[in-house]
Amino acid sequence: MAKDSASHPGYAELRVLRRDDWDNWYDTLIRGFGGVPEAAEERELWNSLTEFDRSLGAWDGDACVGTAGAFSFRLTVPGGAAVPAAGVTMVSVAATHRRRGVLTSMMRRQLDDVRAWGWPLAVLTASEPEIYGRFGYGIGTFHVNSEIDTARVRLSVPPGTDDVRLRYAVAADVLDVCEAVYARKVPGRPGMLVRTPGWERLRLLDPESDRDGGSPLQCVLAERDGEVVGYVRFRVKPEWDAGGPKGVVHLRDTEALDPAAQAALWRFLFDIDLTSTVKAYGRPVDEAWQYQVSDIRRCALRVRDSLHVRLVDLGAALEARTYQAPVDVVLEVEDAFCPWNAGRWRLSGDAKGASCERTTDAADLALSVRELGAAYLGGVSLEALGAAGRVRELRQRALAETSVGFASAVAPWLPHGF
Repeated sequence: MAKDSASHPGYAELRVLRRDDWDNWYDTLIRGFGGVPEAAEERELWNSLTEFDRSLGAWDGDACVGTAGAFSFRLTVPGGAAVPAAGVTMVSVAATHRRRGVLTSMMRRQLDDVRAWGWPLAVLTASEPEIYGRFGYGIGTFHVNSEIDTARVRLSVPPGTDDVRLRYAVAADVLDVCEAVYARKVPGRPGMLVRTPGWERLRLLDPESDRDGGSPLQCVLAERDGEVVGYVRFRVKPEWDAGGPKGVVHLRDTEALDPAAQAALWRFLFDIDLTSTVKAYGRPVDEAWQYQVSDIRRCALRVRDSLHVRLVDLGAALEARTYQAPVDVVLEVEDAFCPWNAGRWRLSGDAKGASCERTTDAADLALSVRELGAAYLGGVSLEALGAAGRVRELRQRALAETSVGFASAVAPWLPHGF
């Protein structure tokens, strides 16, 4: 989560978070997001996940007036590599300390720290997408929210779907096998996070206060020949009117290892008794069910921004991924907030690897680090950014050639927030 409320540090002191300050620090964050207390189990989880030496607080005397944290993530990039990335999170500034530079000072310190840690990337999800562009973040992934009218929409499933066995399970009891399925999916889609110990608990978080009248979290496994090949976690909210049942299925998450297993799980969601709607939020923009439904208009698709990407070490970041078509381009990069990235870079790469080094050669494309962040995971076209006036072509055909190289065959996707 991320929230901007400020701008000149003034008398606020910036320091690394101490364990005995966490409650004060976290209460400041909660107040910045409206002040509604979280369930005890949710608060305990975030306390256990907090990396204190990577978290910052701004203090005015004994009062915490600003918060910012970072998680130690590895993020999948095109080509399948898992690259170290700072998961920027828990950013807030007290309403009493707006426009004093608190946010800017925290972003400045944080990016300096990320560079010192040797991590090429910083990523975040933003409460308000206009905030972080000035710090060099570009919107790198999108997701789809949908409300599917399952009373009228049917799925056309691939061969083998009927061979998949489905069974209910207690989500906590089968967590390890579900995480194994998830781990096998991570290298195949840019933007996914390698889940380190502790993060698996996030997907089971189920406080009663968040259910809104729905059931506790349910889990169904997909199996073939005794092997778990997929899972779905969801809740059901029963609803009725004069015409009868019209319950809603709320999808938490789902992964599957092959098209038939994926189709079997989605068909199951569509067919749950006494329901007529599936609500699925935060899903990949190219997920297969969208091409299997009988009426896409009755799925109420809405696309929104998801992961914002910041290249902290530009050369290392561009070398960490591969390129689906050969690229050989000189980039003139503007980066006022992290000036060590500014200047000309020659990027040469293909599907096997890449190099990115400083050069004095004439530039082929001119752009800011924000555009590179947007295009980095392959879901935003450099050519589209050029059409928007955000990338300038200095050598004919350079934009089209480079755009093809940067693209990803599958849409990048962030599987969950942080």
